Amino acid sequence: MLTHMKIIPHGAALEVTGSCHEIQVEIDGVLKRILLDCGMFQGHRQESAVKNATFAFEPSEIDAMILSHAHSDHVGRVPVLSKKGFNAKIFCTYATLDLADVMLQDSGFINEKDEEYFCKYLAKSMMECEGPLYTQDDCTECMKHFTGRNYDEWFDVIPGIKAMFIEAGHIIGAAMVVLEIMENGTKRMVGFTGDLGRNMLPIIKDPAPMPEVEILICESTYGNRAHEDIQTAKHALREVIIRTAKRGGKVLIPAFSLERTQEIVYELHVLWDAKDIPAIPIVIDSPLATKVTEVFMKHPEFYDKEMYDNFLSKSHNPFQFSLVRYTQSTEESKELNGTPGPMIIMAGSGMCEAGRIRHHLKNEIEDDRNTILAVGFMAENTLGRRIFDSEVTEVKIFDKIYQKKAETVYINAYSGHADMSDLDNLVCSTKGVKKVILVHGEEAQMKPFAERIKNVCKDIEVIMPERDQEIEV
Repeated sequence: MLTHMKIIPHGAALEVTGSCHEIQVEIDGVLKRILLDCGMFQGHRQESAVKNATFAFEPSEIDAMILSHAHSDHVGRVPVLSKKGFNAKIFCTYATLDLADVMLQDSGFINEKDEEYFCKYLAKSMMECEGPLYTQDDCTECMKHFTGRNYDEWFDVIPGIKAMFIEAGHIIGAAMVVLEIMENGTKRMVGFTGDLGRNMLPIIKDPAPMPEVEILICESTYGNRAHEDIQTAKHALREVIIRTAKRGGKVLIPAFSLERTQEIVYELHVLWDAKDIPAIPIVIDSPLATKVTEVFMKHPEFYDKEMYDNFLSKSHNPFQFSLVRYTQSTEESKELNGTPGPMIIMAGSGMCEAGRIRHHLKNEIEDDRNTILAVGFMAENTLGRRIFDSEVTEVKIFDKIYQKKAETVYINAYSGHADMSDLDNLVCSTKGVKKVILVHGEEAQMKPFAERIKNVCKDIEVIMPERDQEIEV
């Protein structure tokens, strides 16, 4: 039996993907276990396949899960968890519930198609042709565990543990989590940032302050980097489009179908309304993005004032205008390969590890008229990270080598993650913190953040745990 509460990061420990953190606590003499997130690992394909298929704990012994938001690296392994015996409630915001259904169904479809492709053309697959990690039917089944809750309202997770969601400002429906845990008669307050967002991002509201907590589990994706001013990003986007259009090329934007695609379409709409970009086709080549956009329109309660003033107050759809076309079928996607530029193509996934963007990259990366534009984080060991590495001249896509001749541009102002100053402000402004557990960051970003916390807040203990390390609190 436990003598102290334990926090165990099972993912996103000294890495960015695979968010999954277990809290073990003794309540009335009984060990209780809850999870914060259960996300997909990305990176080296074979290594990630093993990590995604296995757990360091018994899923059937988990008493509940609290989900911060619907990005794949936070929700993507829930179907695996369910298949392996998890049978408890998953709490999330209402928008996250709607988005998780869409995101997981798409992930199940991609798993099925990738397995089919690898087995047919490469003689083996990520799972050695033993079947996909999970299917669309598995996703339908796991959604039975989900239950929605509002922001800023306490709810019972299990007897002895309450939780509250507060605005994270990262994507629509994303939440930070505050936990009130009664450990053998003692109240313990734990905060979890999930993915902390930024002020002034398009569409969504800014992050709320974190209430007083004793222990803070904090993301550190950009723990040592300052973002470009969000106000200058629109100008940089405009310049890339004009420059590429003059060459007759295509702008390929690998973008997560959830939030980033909607943000860029929003920005393009504003630029077009101001006649600041040429009249070239904008193709959103992602059935998932279409479905996600529909969910966005269902939840206007999450929008910020700028979105309301610019579009909703005028009954205008911010995600649809004359230049934009959303594709559905594979045939429509394939037709884009033979269609000459100039044109903008946005497709998932954001790190170029799956989805239609890989097919566009293999067809367009060797054409120096084109531009590949990154608007989000590229994790270590992903195809996206290699493409935007200035020292890399060739990349492997679908097991074939391609020369990197297209222009590559990275606009980091659109990142939905807090930068170093945002993270510093969160830690320093949160009252009562005695221990900070840094997760969801690569070591090069995490260590300087940890040093700044130690220098400024000398009474706070900072931990940078390895995966499956048990932290007594």
